[in-house]
Amino acid sequence: MTLNPDTARVWLLIDDRAGNRSQVLGVARALGLKFMIKEIRYTIAAELPNYMLMSSFSMLTQSSRVNLMAPWPDIVIAAGRRTAPVARRIREQSKGKTFLVQIMYPGSSGEDDFSLIAIPKHDAMGPADNRFEIIGAPHGVTAEALAEAEIHWRGKFDHLPKPHVALIVGGDTKRKKFTPDMARDLGAQAAKLAKGAGGSLLITTSRRSTPEAVDALLQAIGDTPANVFKWGDEGDNPYMAYLAMADHVIVTGDSVSMSCEACATGKPVYIFAPKKMIVHKHAKLHKDLYAGGYAKPLDGVESLSDWSHPPLNAADAIAAEIKKRVGL
Repeated sequence: MTLNPDTARVWLLIDDRAGNRSQVLGVARALGLKFMIKEIRYTIAAELPNYMLMSSFSMLTQSSRVNLMAPWPDIVIAAGRRTAPVARRIREQSKGKTFLVQIMYPGSSGEDDFSLIAIPKHDAMGPADNRFEIIGAPHGVTAEALAEAEIHWRGKFDHLPKPHVALIVGGDTKRKKFTPDMARDLGAQAAKLAKGAGGSLLITTSRRSTPEAVDALLQAIGDTPANVFKWGDEGDNPYMAYLAMADHVIVTGDSVSMSCEACATGKPVYIFAPKKMIVHKHAKLHKDLYAGGYAKPLDGVESLSDWSHPPLNAADAIAAEIKKRVGL
């Protein structure tokens, strides 16, 4: 397969999950080709297992289905289990010509229909011709995005003493809780490190952060100089600015995306990952990040130190593999 970069048609299947959206857009931008976003929304039928749906648009809303029509794309980039039947149906309609890129394992049913499946190393799936192993997850935290955020927010945190320590806070997951006690411990550690360095905190929470955990965290921060943006607050979210303008980053390890986005900065990254908060797969990712020099465990850190590492973004690796396989 050889594509002309000037005429190649690229579709992005974007659903309602923010993490999936970020990963797909990250790969598409790293690929550097023009693309069309296909917003897809599901009906209750999407809850059915993929071995029943296989190749189908039947689980999509009518408004989503009408936007999926010929001319069919040369490349489809999608993420997550629910997009897999949609991607397969597009390939079927193109008579097998569409190159399907799936981020994260789509399930064993119809796996061979995908041209390239990007699978995190910590999933330990094993080799296959269409599998491509990555560290972490692709995302949109690029050098360009960070530079743009820094320009937009320049001067907004100058009243806070340096070094600036970004504190990126997640929350509950399906299997684990981010309890108020954990939040209190995190707040106390972050405050101690920031104060010890004569600096301040740039704190942001997520939609998974419970009010109880946020309250416990902020109480533990006490009088430490800080800028705080809680999920749902009015105004622009400074998340990207925090990553761009911080001298150090502390991130909770409950999210693959947040951990990898922090490691995209090239700055010192410390991961807060108590055993009762972290599932096994995330713990394996953290080990990979530590082994690669991208991050260090927060536990046991007594003072902040300056160190650096290459920016981590699996989107670049996936884009390079796509180009190789389609002859770009």
